[in-house]
Amino acid sequence: MPITSEEFRNALRHFPSGVTIVTIKAANSEVPHGLTVSAFASVSPDPPLILVCIDERASGHALMQQEGTVFAVNILAEEQSELSNRFAWIKDEDRFAVGDWETAVTGAPILKNALAWLDCTIYQRCRAGTHTIFIGEVQASSVPRPDEPPLIYWNRGYRRLARKDQPGD
Repeated sequence: MPITSEEFRNALRHFPSGVTIVTIKAANSEVPHGLTVSAFASVSPDPPLILVCIDERASGHALMQQEGTVFAVNILAEEQSELSNRFAWIKDEDRFAVGDWETAVTGAPILKNALAWLDCTIYQRCRAGTHTIFIGEVQASSVPRPDEPPLIYWNRGYRRLARKDQPGD
C-alpha cells in the first residue's frame, strides 16, 4: 500500500533544492506569467533538454498546455528569496513589478540578474498524478552571475550554502 501524501511530502522536505522562477509567454497573449518552481532538472545535453514539474492547480499550468507557449527557467541567487516569494504568493499581474526583466530569444521573460537562465520551447508534456512534467528544449542560455551562490530550499525554508575557504576545496 502506498504511503500517504503527507508522508510523501514530509520525506521530500529533506531533499534540498535550488529555486527557480519559471516565466511563461503564451502564443495568444502579450501578458507574461511566472511562478516559483523547485521541481527542475536537466534531462539531456543532446538535444539540450530540461524539465519542470507544475501542479495542475498552479496558475501557469493551463498556459503551459497551450500550443506555441514558450518558457524560461531563471535560477535564483541566495539574496533573491523575496522575488521567489513574490512569484509564489502575489497575484499574477503584480509579479513582474519587481526585478529587471528582458525578453529572451523565444519571447519568454528572463531575469537579467538571475544566476543563470534557460530559454525553452516545449518539447514534450507528460501527465503524472497531480502534475505535468514539461520538457523544454533549450534555445538559449546565459550565466550572468557565475560566482554567486544559489538560493536553496530545504525543510520548509530558504538556506545558504556553506562557503568554501579556499579555491579548489
